[in-house]
Parts: sequence; C-alpha cells; structure tokens
Amino acid sequence: MRFHNTLSSEIEEFIPIDGKNVKMYVCGITPYDKCHLGHGRCYVVFDIIRRYLEYYGYNVEYIQNFTDIDDKIINKSKEQNLGFKEISEKYTNDFFENCKKLNIKSANKYPRVTEHIPEIIATIKLLIEKEFAYAVDGDVYFAVNKFKDYGKLSKRNTQDLLVGARIAPGEKKKNPLDFALWKSSKPDEPSWDSPWGKGRPGWHIECSSMSLHEIGRETLDIHGGGQDLIFPHHENEIAQSEAATGKPFSKYWLHNGFVTINKEKMSKSLGNFFALQDIFQKYDPMVVRLFLISQHYKAPLDFSDQKLDQAKNNWERIYRSKELAGNLLQTAREGALSVLYKNLADEFITNFKESMNNDFNTSEAMAALHGLVNQLYSYEKDKSNELTKSAIEYTLKKLEELAGVLGLVFPQKQSVNEKAMTMAFERETARKNKDYVKADELRKKIDNMGYIVEDTSKGPRLKHKISG
Repeated sequence: MRFHNTLSSEIEEFIPIDGKNVKMYVCGITPYDKCHLGHGRCYVVFDIIRRYLEYYGYNVEYIQNFTDIDDKIINKSKEQNLGFKEISEKYTNDFFENCKKLNIKSANKYPRVTEHIPEIIATIKLLIEKEFAYAVDGDVYFAVNKFKDYGKLSKRNTQDLLVGARIAPGEKKKNPLDFALWKSSKPDEPSWDSPWGKGRPGWHIECSSMSLHEIGRETLDIHGGGQDLIFPHHENEIAQSEAATGKPFSKYWLHNGFVTINKEKMSKSLGNFFALQDIFQKYDPMVVRLFLISQHYKAPLDFSDQKLDQAKNNWERIYRSKELAGNLLQTAREGALSVLYKNLADEFITNFKESMNNDFNTSEAMAALHGLVNQLYSYEKDKSNELTKSAIEYTLKKLEELAGVLGLVFPQKQSVNEKAMTMAFERETARKNKDYVKADELRKKIDNMGYIVEDTSKGPRLKHKISG
C-alpha cells in the first residue's frame, strides 16, 4: 500500500509504527455553523481511508477532535445571545446527524478542547521550560525561530514568510511569525485559570495536546485534514509537538482537496457554501457520498447539480443491480460456482485493491465496483448452463464487499404498495388497448406514489425511486 505523504511530497510505502496497529488523527470541525459539502468531503475521504485500512487487516484507532471554544463560536454566541456551549453543542449535533446520513463511522474518540484544558496547559508549560515559548502579560507565544524545521510541511521559508509580516496592534509577541499558545482573558469571554492568569488556548496547541494525550505515544501514524490546514495549522502543530517531545509528530500526512464552485473554494467565509442538510433535501445521502468520492481525494472536486445528477444515476444503477440479483436468484438453477464467473468477479476485486493501494484512488476503484454491477446486469440475458445461483450469489457478495469498503449502504428492501401495483396492471391493460392517455395518467399517479414502472416480458415491475 502506497500513498502521498505531504511531508515528503512523495508516494511512500505505508509501514505503521506498531505492526498492524494504526493511530490516525483527523482535525475536526469548529462547531459554530452548519456543516457544508466541504466538511462532507473531508470526513468521507478519511472514513474511506480508515475503512480500507481495516479491510486490509489493520486495527485503526481513529481520533477526531472538536474545537469547541474559538473566536467564531464566541462571536456566534454573542450574535444569538446564547452560551458558547449551547452553540458548540447545537452544531456538534448537526455534525453527527450528517455523519449518520453519510454513513461515516464513529471515531474511537472525540476529544473536545474544553475537556482537555489541563493537558493543554501542561504542554504549554513544557514548551516554556524548553524555551520554545514565552509568556508576556498573560499571553503565551511559540517562538518560531527556536524551531529550526519550521516550514518543512508546507515547504515555506521563514525568511520569505517574514516579508510583509507585521505584529498587529495590541499583540505582545517578539516575532511576527510567533503564534499564540494561550490568550489572556477578555471581558465577557469564557476563560480558565492558568499559571499565566485567566485565559483560553490558542487554536494550534489544542490538536497537539489532545492527539498526544489520546494516542498515548509521541508519534501518530497518520494525521489528516483538508489542504487548507497545511499552513498554518498543521505546520504549527508539528512545531509545537516536536518541540515538546523531540520526536516526529506524525509519520504520514494526508490532505484532501477542496470542493469548489466555478473553480473557487467552497467556504463559509466566501459565502458560497451549501449546507449538507439542504443538499439532502434534494439528493439521497448515498448519492452525495458517491459524488464526494468520484474524484481522487487530493484533486479539487467541482460542485454542480449535473454532477450530483450523474452520481444519482450511478447510485440507482448500483443498487438496482442488487434488486436484479434478488429477482434472478428466484429462478436461477442450483449448481456449483463455475471458475469462469468466480474469476470474473475476483478480477474486479483485484482491480479495486490495486486502485486503493495506489494512493487511495477511489475514482479508479469505482470502476471495479461498476464492473461487478455490469456483471450482474449481464446475467439477465445470460443463457449459459454455467450461470447458477452460486454464481449470482458470489458476484453479489463481492459487490456488497466493495460497497462496504466505500461506505455505501443499500436501502432496505421495501414492500410494494398494493394500490400502486394495481395501478401498474391497469396501466398495462390500457397500453394493450392502446389507451395511451389513460396509461400516461396512471404512470404519473404511480410516480407520485414514489415508484417507477418497468415494463418487462413478465408484466409490470415497480421500483422505488431514490431521492434526487
């Protein structure tokens, strides 16, 4: 298994620190607003990476934080005249609801900043003791010039960063590149006691302290997040963590690309974002998930209704193939699984693994899934004596296997409405009598009831519509 490591800018062989055990940390949300499609992409991407690692035989401990105290949360609480905890809890719940719909597996741990203040303070004290940080009038800053490897993740030179950098009015730091580890308290803002007076943590120190505390060792196997976090957030995490421990913070760094609209990054600050819950009003969550993995995880993913419509058509074809397999099994003959059909299905499994082993290439891996789908559809016209129940069951099993790795959930089989079925037979009679006006009226009524009529040689068949 090989994938791109942002730290080295190279494709590297994946060799975990501790055999089959993988420690994985992904930066979570700041819960101050609804989750948008960009969030959805990030957490679907790392969900699939986690699922594939587990499929491959690794034991993955997956940790994802919540930055539940931040300037944005404080500002939102003032706007809405609510406590900061109410704001963070409201949008944390929104996050979990969206994850459930997108079938994102729960993390093993969800550390929150407000629950780890003692650990954060301990890390800051250690950095001061090692002379990588300094306190000034209740604020504490990290001294960037003391950490010689600063810029190694983002490939930025400190001298270049200093060009045009300024110390803002009111800031007490010694160097424009220094960043806050602890912020002294302001009136009407949440604060905690510390050796430097009341205050709250800076943004970057939180992830360093929480990840080191939760994994129980000094080095992660994988640290993930969006490309927008490479600098300054992840760069600063490396500086803090490695200054504190003297060890590499993470062996591998993975970053997903942006969701864009007309080639521009989707973000709350630009006001061009779509909330996931709003998209789910129009599209089934599995359609959205399929769209989010349609491009390689590092590449930009441009949003459009046309692309979601294409994902909707693809998802319908995938899950209809399972329905078709169920119908074929009712009439297929008994018999052993032939080598021919087994090899056909196994080849798609091999192709899937090769694609995922090559930097988690989901866009290529999807071709293997569609290959199994096409194989199931081909069975409908297959008159070979070798096509047995065993062959259909084996192909279906492999389809479900790959769908599971990709986190795609097939809808539960639903019973067909008797009234709709009666209308379908009435429509069939109208068609035979060439009463096309009545047949079309009945089709529209059936459509409004949530079904699609499929005309077959054995009579009408009803299929449930999916969202979109």
